[in-house]
Amino acid sequence: MHISLSCPVHESFRVQQLAGMFDVPLAERLTESFEVELPGDDEPWQVGLIVGPSGSGKTSVARRAFGDSFYTERPWPTDRAVIDGFGDLSVRQTTELLTAVGLSSPPSWIKPYQVLSNGERFRCDLARSLASTSHTNDRGEAKPISSATRGEAVSLSPPPGGEGRGEGGKPPRKIVAFDEFTSVVDRNVAKVCSAAVARAVRQQRVACRFVAVTCHYDVAEWLEADWVLDMASRTLTRRCLRRPPVELQVHRTDARAWPLFARHHYLSGSLAPQSECYLTTWQGEPVNFCATIPVIGYRGRRRFTRIVTLPDYQGIGIGMRSVAAVAELHRQRGHRVSVTSSHPALIGHCRRSMRWKAVSVKKAGQAKRHGSGFSNYRSSTGRAVVSFAYLGEPSPLQIQQEIA
Repeated sequence: MHISLSCPVHESFRVQQLAGMFDVPLAERLTESFEVELPGDDEPWQVGLIVGPSGSGKTSVARRAFGDSFYTERPWPTDRAVIDGFGDLSVRQTTELLTAVGLSSPPSWIKPYQVLSNGERFRCDLARSLASTSHTNDRGEAKPISSATRGEAVSLSPPPGGEGRGEGGKPPRKIVAFDEFTSVVDRNVAKVCSAAVARAVRQQRVACRFVAVTCHYDVAEWLEADWVLDMASRTLTRRCLRRPPVELQVHRTDARAWPLFARHHYLSGSLAPQSECYLTTWQGEPVNFCATIPVIGYRGRRRFTRIVTLPDYQGIGIGMRSVAAVAELHRQRGHRVSVTSSHPALIGHCRRSMRWKAVSVKKAGQAKRHGSGFSNYRSSTGRAVVSFAYLGEPSPLQIQQEIA
């Protein structure tokens, strides 16, 4: 791809003075030309990265290469919740998109965009860019939005010489090119969000391919990009970097750790005094809190009453890895452990995992048991919930079969 950029030079006394001070040659226009290589849209890639310092031409290349697929930020309504900013998508489809980019906190979904943190705003913009090309059906499977409902959907022009074809002869998926990727967020948030969006694209929870355009090199290995165009050297590298391992530590704790997580939980009930609490840390920082309580009326059974991952660390599986670790500890102590939830991300994970088995579906929730002696007991009345029982760690053979 040959790129030519130019801009006019408006002469003035100060412009001429600066030209004399720094020996800058003046012309009617300043021009720059360069050539770069990009993968064809008929090649079987899923995640790409255009990276380089400011002023290196990243945005110009992305706009020229992807055209209408280059996402342009649109204003959010100031008098409506974030969940209302996704056009014709249903609530379920919208929450699945927000969860896919790592914004899994229902309290944040009902707030206006302008009151959210920079990290939450970035994830909302990212979810909206993905919503412009795809949504999920009622079974949680990604599929393209129809032309009647997609709104400002992006389009991908076929390469010269005919229609591009993707892997296996199928039409290539739509592309979303997102400029200033992670530029306004903390670098830990940037890494987690990069891993979250790459995971969503590779698992086809969103029916598109994704190109990040950024000046930050630290996201490359977290995106695990299939190709990287470095605008500093203007070289294209076809590779897939391995994401660094996320090593978690789970600690037994008490209720004093709960206030850090309480406001991010989607229920308003307080933490029961009989809760057995666990804190998960990553690189010494608290990232997840979960707690279990006895199941009323059943000896040797426990259930999870609180599971909260801090917003900055959502989207890469930290919450359910922590839950599985705690559930395994309980199982080794002879307890039967269950989890009941209405959260689509938790339900989707447990349905896919061999560690969990669905044991109950209540479309109207569970009625409160009166006279139980647990003053802080909160039922799920009015919420559709699914209950799963923990089965234990799968065998190596089962893991191989799941991967296959």
